[in-house]
Amino acid sequence: MGINEKAAYLKGLADGLKLDADKDVNKLLLAVVDTISEMAELVDEIDMDLADFTDQLDAVDESLADLEEYVYEECDCGCDDDDCCCGGEELYEVVCPSCGETITVDDGILEDGGCECPACGESLEFDFDLDDIDEGEEE
Repeated sequence: MGINEKAAYLKGLADGLKLDADKDVNKLLLAVVDTISEMAELVDEIDMDLADFTDQLDAVDESLADLEEYVYEECDCGCDDDDCCCGGEELYEVVCPSCGETITVDDGILEDGGCECPACGESLEFDFDLDDIDEGEEE
């Protein structure tokens, strides 16, 4: 028996006793029964709200799991680099003019206009339009 049923049972018992509401003890008893009934209704509302929140939290948890899978998926190129940029973006090889090291950069680095050479620390600057590169590859 749930809390609402128990509260209704108590209210039924009190009604069945045909308590004289003019007596102080009976006033108290009837007020307690009414309070219990109201509390039971409130608890039911809270239970329904909690069920809704739980469903919403489960949906957010699933979305977060999908996002984590996307963000933390393993690299397709097989490299051991945690900062690998091969997640489906276009990659370009650039030769450092100072040390001759060939480094791989993505569109984001090119759009930023430069980066540091990981081998020698030289500042590399890129000054061209990515649209021109993409159009040149299609020809």
